[in-house]
Amino acid sequence: MSVVPLTNDEVARYSRHLIMPQVGMDGQLKLKGAKVLCVGAGGLGSPVALYLAAAGVGTLGIVDFDEVDFSNLHRQIIHGTPDVGRPKLESARSRLQALNPEVNVVPHEMALSSENALQLFADYDMVVDGTDNFPTRYLVNDACVLSGKPNVYGSISQFEGQASVFGVPDGPCYRCMFPEPPPPGLVPSCAEGGVLGILPGVVGTLQATEAIKLILGAGEPLVGRFLLFDALKMRFRELKVRRDSDCPVCGDAPTVTELIDYQQFCGIVPTPPPAPEAADGEVTVAELKERIDRGDDFLLLDVRENREFEICRIPGSRLIPLGELPTRLGELEGAEDLVVHCKSGVRSGKAVALLREAGYAGARNLEGGILAWIDQIDPRLPKY
Repeated sequence: MSVVPLTNDEVARYSRHLIMPQVGMDGQLKLKGAKVLCVGAGGLGSPVALYLAAAGVGTLGIVDFDEVDFSNLHRQIIHGTPDVGRPKLESARSRLQALNPEVNVVPHEMALSSENALQLFADYDMVVDGTDNFPTRYLVNDACVLSGKPNVYGSISQFEGQASVFGVPDGPCYRCMFPEPPPPGLVPSCAEGGVLGILPGVVGTLQATEAIKLILGAGEPLVGRFLLFDALKMRFRELKVRRDSDCPVCGDAPTVTELIDYQQFCGIVPTPPPAPEAADGEVTVAELKERIDRGDDFLLLDVRENREFEICRIPGSRLIPLGELPTRLGELEGAEDLVVHCKSGVRSGKAVALLREAGYAGARNLEGGILAWIDQIDPRLPKY
């Protein structure tokens, strides 16, 4: 497909590219003709989309279905305070068009799934993975391999980041390095474990760099190389990754020839629709408020971390972080009626299971955690 020559305005915009021997006019036309799909308009997707748009990538697709939240703003720099509550796709598109109106920004308001991934990927040259969960990460990998598209990978957690390029001919895919996902809950999400706001800027910029190198055919891309970044030590390390001939997706005799149920593959049980009343073993925040107001004799146990407890707490709660609970069960001796909570109900669910195994049959989980308490009972508390 022929690419329309650069206009005078584009020559002025990309002049610092045009005088580089690795780019030049031919390279800038390659960028103009390229079609890149960015999965996610969040922490990683923000710098990726901004720098690819600024570089002149002609068509930039973005997949997202979320809205901008205050908690996004410390790292998702494509969005601003006035965008809170606005769909991320709308916010991102406005910012990118303001940055470079020459770029065609194509929004895809959807959750990426096994039903739509291959059809969506077919319209693009490569995919930049800005996801934050394992089911979508494996989905992106498999869809890239099956559709023959490079997968520019990145991930972040707290102070550490990773980057690589998967799915190119004769190169490894994500499954060559990680054949199986970790057990559910073992690796905390950014919402649970936190993330340094600058970190996705570093890793996302690396991803954008790799995407541009692939388009230009310049330099040495991160194929067969897994880059690790430790922000606390300001240190990069590199691991060699080889294509696994026995890989179920990209191997010599692949067994995964179509997209699968990735929630099931990652061991994630679908959440049932909410019921008017709490399920067996759970307490609603309304019920908890009634019990507190009545002065009932029970123990409200908070299993979040100390730093979370300092942000906000439910009055009368006792803090024992989940990781310390097995060695501090003695502190609960004699407590027959326990209501356990965390931020959203996931960690407290694990705590309830642990407590019941230890003989605390009266332990019950607070449905929705302290976030539900803030939403429904006390909106004066800060939400994080």
